[in-house]
Amino acid sequence: MRMSEKKRIILHMDMDHFYTAVEEREHPEYKGKPVVVGADPKEGKGRGVVSTSNYEARKAGVRSGMPISRAWKLCQEAVYLPPNFPLYIKVSNEIMDIARKYADKFEQWGIDEAFLDISARVKNYAEAEALAKQIKREIREKEQLTCSIGIGPNKLIAKTASDYQKPDGLTIVKESEAEAFLAPLPARKLLWVGRKTEAKLKTMGINTIGALARYDPTVLAEKFGVMGTQMHLMARGIDRSEVEPRTEVKSISHETTFEEDTADVDTVLRALDALSEESAEKP
Repeated sequence: MRMSEKKRIILHMDMDHFYTAVEEREHPEYKGKPVVVGADPKEGKGRGVVSTSNYEARKAGVRSGMPISRAWKLCQEAVYLPPNFPLYIKVSNEIMDIARKYADKFEQWGIDEAFLDISARVKNYAEAEALAKQIKREIREKEQLTCSIGIGPNKLIAKTASDYQKPDGLTIVKESEAEAFLAPLPARKLLWVGRKTEAKLKTMGINTIGALARYDPTVLAEKFGVMGTQMHLMARGIDRSEVEPRTEVKSISHETTFEEDTADVDTVLRALDALSEESAEKP
């Protein structure tokens, strides 16, 4: 087999409940308690959403993106903290520096996850597993944090696998196992399938990735266009996208939360102008 034909082995690293894990590391007194990073709940009257919740809070039903007022109703005993982004970014940079040295090609996704192409570093999945354990061990020793890792023949499988045994998990899915691994999972677990697409798929009787893989691809293309064809391929475990090293900032963002709901266009536009100016000024 020529080197160009060598099978790819891709690793996806995903930190476990990153913001709250960092807060627990900095504040040992929070360990064992439900912790929520996000907006001020103001005793159930706060605005804004949950950024991250730890596993104790998740047991009470608190999830990322949930209105903070809802989180308060579900778990008033939680420790509620404002985000400390300078700290999270600092820790993220240290973690990515650790992981980057293990990869031939490295692609960071957001603040707490990354893809590593390790195809030239390992000969087989046994060596890939050993390398993943080494990464997990070094992050735990140097940063006192855990991550979950998925290993597969492409980015799609690796990313799905990293979410399979959280927290502190390690899941390996070989190419021959990919379609069977994906089949029983909810369609929403497929990369790029959001809530609206999930709802539309359900109206078509498609609830699992396996059902999506078995569906007529021509109908999917009619309903979803190019994305329908892509979803059908991904549902079968096919993903040819490359791990792409990134040196530029993926995005710069600012946000605000209105004290009260508003449908006033002028108010919304003024807020957008202010956020645009803040983003433009950010180095």
